[in-house]
Amino acid sequence: MKINVIINNQPTELETLYDEFLADTLRRYGFLSVKKGCDTGSCGLCTVWLDDKPVLSCSTLSVRANGKNITTIEGVQEEANEFAYFLVNEGAEQCGFCSPGFIMTVLALKREMENPTEEDIIHYLTGNLCRCTGYLGQLRAVKKYLGVE
Repeated sequence: MKINVIINNQPTELETLYDEFLADTLRRYGFLSVKKGCDTGSCGLCTVWLDDKPVLSCSTLSVRANGKNITTIEGVQEEANEFAYFLVNEGAEQCGFCSPGFIMTVLALKREMENPTEEDIIHYLTGNLCRCTGYLGQLRAVKKYLGVE
């Protein structure tokens, strides 16, 4: 079946199966920054924005995206690079496998919340898993990026 979406501000027609998940469709079309880690919606590696809200693309059917805007990290490169600077400075980048999904979630947090507390940040990022870090470096980077101390 064909669906019409806007991916990173580009109108696009995608061919998808009725039961195919968005992560699989996007990866098939070359959006390899959309990682697959758990296929259960538990790790956050597959996070993309659907109409500017973060969603787990491994548990979102592609047909649900029909007529909507999809944003991957390729569509927010300037903001992503800005935040990546903070990750590197705090020694929190590690292997980088989780970075695209994590960064998409952090950027969504910045757009959605003004002056979040540390507890707000931790709650917002709870669904993003990283196997390399103890999260303290990431938390420091997010707080510095958001200007929260």
